Amino acid sequence: MTLAIFENIINHKIKTISADELLKYASQFQISITKEQAQKIARYLRGKQVNIFNDSERTALIKEIARITGPETARQVNKLFIQFTK
Repeated sequence: MTLAIFENIINHKIKTISADELLKYASQFQISITKEQAQKIARYLRGKQVNIFNDSERTALIKEIARITGPETARQVNKLFIQFTK
């Protein structure tokens, strides 16, 4: 039960994250993304119903982020998502 609540909170944060928050988390975990990339990613994530704890959903999301910002940024964001799920 507690784990499900935690997952819901994290997934809600993902779908409502701002570019500034994304940059803050990236900095906290030593992940390099630019402000412009963070804005594109946050705009894409806004309102998305995705479960980053589900590997296939997270993979599809990362593929879309790679299309928007490039593969290296997507790898960095995936590292960030993995930190969120630990």
